[in-house]
Amino acid sequence: MATALMEFIDPAAIVLGAEAGDREAVIRLLGGKLEALGYVKPSFVEAVLRREASLPTGLPLGYARNVAIPHTDPEHVIKPGIALAVLSQTVGFANMEDPDETVPVGYVFLLAINDKDKQIDMLQQIMDTIQSQQALDALAGARSVDEVASVLGGKGDVAA
Repeated sequence: MATALMEFIDPAAIVLGAEAGDREAVIRLLGGKLEALGYVKPSFVEAVLRREASLPTGLPLGYARNVAIPHTDPEHVIKPGIALAVLSQTVGFANMEDPDETVPVGYVFLLAINDKDKQIDMLQQIMDTIQSQQALDALAGARSVDEVASVLGGKGDVAA
């Protein structure tokens, strides 16, 4: 059975209606949350920014508000987790397929990965979620962590 994406996201690392002027600002915002929560080392944010500059993570989904999934190497991670920002206004991320193109991003999943097995599961759960325009619209409209959890299969769900 697939793992619910919310199992990887610390509720304290969710920012709804996030205001960020650019990709660096949103990465710093989310990275700061992960660091404060004990998921990553102080070197994490700068490492993510360096990686993003050379290996961009903007995913062009054909929506007005696309997705970015920035991350970096395991040596900057203490324990695996994800921080999520639902941005109030899109910010530009370089397209992972064509770095010269900018993708308007409204959802950022910042990954802290230290285990290849968890990385595959995390990415699969994110991909399953972002392929649904309905799920992204529900995230955009979420006003609480509970609403995010209901979209992402959180702990508040009724067990089957």
